Amino acid sequence: MALFEELKVFSGTAHPKLTREVCDYLGTSVGRSEAFKFSNDNTFVRILENVRQRDVFFVQPLCTPVNDHVMEVLISIDAAKRASAGRITAVLPFYAYGRTDKKDQPRVPITARLLADLITVAGADRVLTMDLHAPQIQGFFNIPVDELTALPLLARYFRAKRLPDLVVVATDVGDSRRARNVARLLDAPIAIVEKQRFANQERVEAVNLIGEVADHTALIVDDEVDTGGTVLAAVDILLKRGAKEVYACCTHPILSGNAMQRLVASPIKELVITNTIPIPEAGRNGKITVLSVAALLGEAIHRIHSGLSVGAMFEQES
Repeated sequence: MALFEELKVFSGTAHPKLTREVCDYLGTSVGRSEAFKFSNDNTFVRILENVRQRDVFFVQPLCTPVNDHVMEVLISIDAAKRASAGRITAVLPFYAYGRTDKKDQPRVPITARLLADLITVAGADRVLTMDLHAPQIQGFFNIPVDELTALPLLARYFRAKRLPDLVVVATDVGDSRRARNVARLLDAPIAIVEKQRFANQERVEAVNLIGEVADHTALIVDDEVDTGGTVLAAVDILLKRGAKEVYACCTHPILSGNAMQRLVASPIKELVITNTIPIPEAGRNGKITVLSVAALLGEAIHRIHSGLSVGAMFEQES
């Protein structure tokens, strides 16, 4: 029996297509709501149906324009709380500010923690998200956080391709855990790129490679691709070290600025991403493949609503 009354899933303005796909999986319809900006740039949200004692889920990746989407989800949570919702879950397929998770320079904020506090104070009872940039972000919340991962989804795609002599590549030493998990699922060895990031300039340089890639097919694994600098630096050093072909995959395709054009024009054979963030069809061409996470999110929402284990979704993959 469900812990709360009727399940209600609402969409923010960031990615309504993903919300519709999630609701299709659940066999329900998207909840009726409206969100817009007044001429003074203030955001307004109104829930257009009864949510009293309902189990409410707001789906909103915190993608560009990030601050607008953050405010919208905070206001949506507050609206549901004041409408006496039974439980409110913020479904954030992409969690913004994840890179600002520690003080790595003097006199800088820990914005990932600040955002967690804002979501909690707004009235969220729990959070459902995917592939956080840093695992410690879960600990920034004082409410339950369910973190899903798209790594098994990505691994299944590449397992079906049967790429010869495959080696999985981490884009830096600190993120090697993610690549090791994919390598285990693909029964492949791992290599690690050592990179140098230049402060806040969004410029990356690959300085070394740990592992053997000569005459192998390389698969770069990362949680997100932003400007594309990290991936392109990794591609450069992999090809210089003798890799036959280079593929890449990530959960969150931020693709800021001209990143898509740079990646399409690069020597990457294929870039496989998920739809945690909406990606325009224009400019993709056949080099970019998009996998849907709607079933993952839908199943997790079903399990949260029904009081079932979310972690059990991945037990067979481990």
